[in-house]
Amino acid sequence: MKEPIISVSGLRGIIGESLSPELAMRFACAFAADLEEGPIVVTRDGRHTGRMLADAIRSGLCAVGRDVIDADVAATPTTGILVRLANAAGGIQISASHNPRAYNGIKLFGAEGRVLTADLGELVVSRYRGGAIDWVEHDRIGAVQSCVDTTSKHLELVLANVDVERIREQRFKVLLDSNHGAGSILGRKLLDELGCQITLLGGKPDGQFAHSPEPTAENLAGVRARIVEASAAVGFCQDPDADRLAVIDEAGRYIGEEYTLVLCLDHVLTQTAGPVVTNCATSRMSEDIANKHGVESYRSAVGEANVCTMMQAKHAVFGGEGNGGPIDPRVGYVRDSFVGMALILDAMVATGKRVSELADALPDYDIQKTKITLDRDRIPAAFDAIERHFADATASRLDGLRLDWPDRWLLIRASNTEPIVRIIAEAPDAVSSQKLCADAARAIEAD
Repeated sequence: MKEPIISVSGLRGIIGESLSPELAMRFACAFAADLEEGPIVVTRDGRHTGRMLADAIRSGLCAVGRDVIDADVAATPTTGILVRLANAAGGIQISASHNPRAYNGIKLFGAEGRVLTADLGELVVSRYRGGAIDWVEHDRIGAVQSCVDTTSKHLELVLANVDVERIREQRFKVLLDSNHGAGSILGRKLLDELGCQITLLGGKPDGQFAHSPEPTAENLAGVRARIVEASAAVGFCQDPDADRLAVIDEAGRYIGEEYTLVLCLDHVLTQTAGPVVTNCATSRMSEDIANKHGVESYRSAVGEANVCTMMQAKHAVFGGEGNGGPIDPRVGYVRDSFVGMALILDAMVATGKRVSELADALPDYDIQKTKITLDRDRIPAAFDAIERHFADATASRLDGLRLDWPDRWLLIRASNTEPIVRIIAEAPDAVSSQKLCADAARAIEAD
C-alpha cells in the first residue's frame, strides 16, 4: 500500500489505498507506548469506515495492555473534553476532517485534552516507523468500557459562557447543516437548550455526505437556499468532525469560515480583556479586532497544536484558526464549532443585530490562495528571492515566509507532502491580493 499522509498530529489516507485497519492499529499502538498510565478514549466522526478502524484500534490497544473508553461517534472537540473528564492518558479521534468519503484518519490527543504538541507527535511517528510493538501476555490484556453520555460536560461548558435565558427568549430560527458528520449529536442538544427552532440537515451521523464535506461557499450553495426557505436568522455549517464552522446569514449570504473566529473574538473581548492568538495564515481581521479592544495579539505557526501551545504560553483569553476554528480555553484547547454557534447567537442577542450586520461591521479584506510547483531544494533560494523583491515589507520566517505591510500580508509555505509552495495573500481588495500572489509567483519563477 501507499503510505498515508503522516504528521505530528496524526495521519490521513484513502481506505484500501493508503490506509488500512492494520496500519491504523499500529499507529495507535505507537501512540500508546509512551503514554502515562490510564485509559485511552477512542471516538470517530461518523464516516462509514470509522467503525472498522475503531474496531482495529481498540483491539490493538487492548493487545498492548491499554484500557479503552469507547465513545463511538463524537465531535473532535468533544473528544478532548472526554479525555479530561475520564482522566485518560490520551485520546484518538478517527476522522479525515473535511476530506471526501474515501478518506479517513487519526487525530491524537494528550492527557490535557488537546492535540499533541509537535515534540510528542514526532516521538509517535518515530516509534511507528520503527515498527516494533510490545504485545502483552493474556493476563495483561486491556478492557473496553463504553461511554454512554458523551455530550453533557461539553454542553455544560459551552452554555456556561453565554446568556442562555436571553438567547432562549429570542426563539431564533436556526439552520444547522451537520452534513451527516458528528456535529448533529451535540449540535441539536445545544440549539435545543438555547431555545432555537431548528432546521437540521444531515442529522444522521453515517458519513453519507449530502455535499462535499469542506464547508466552502461552493459546496454550501444548496444549503444557502434552504436557509432562506426556512426564514432562518442564521445558518451554521459544520465539517464532519465538527471542529470547524462556517456561517451563512439570514439572506443566504456565505459569510464564511474566516469570519467565524472574528465574530466570536469581537464578542468575547467586549466581556473579557486579554491576549489573543491566531496562526500566521489567518485573516488580519483578528489583529484589527484585538487592536480595537486594546489587547495583545500574537501569531503562531500554522496548525492547531501551535496555536494552542502559544495560547497557553501567552495566557490567551481566546484564539483559533481562520478555517472556522474558534478555540475558547474556558471550554478546551480544541477548535470547536459549538463554541462558535453559542457565541454568535449570544452576540446577536447582546447587540440586537442580525448576523449580517455583525459581519458587515468587521474590517473588510480579500484573501487569495494559490500554489506553484517547486522542488524542495529550491525553497530557501525562492524565499530569499521573494524577500528581496518585497524589500519594503517586514519579514518573518516563523512558518515559511510571511511579509507584512500596514494593510496587507503575504505568506509562502512549502507543502509537507507535495513539491509545491502555497501562496496566500490578504489585502483591502481582490485586485491587490491577486497581484501579491502573482508577483510572488513571478519572483520565484525568475530566480
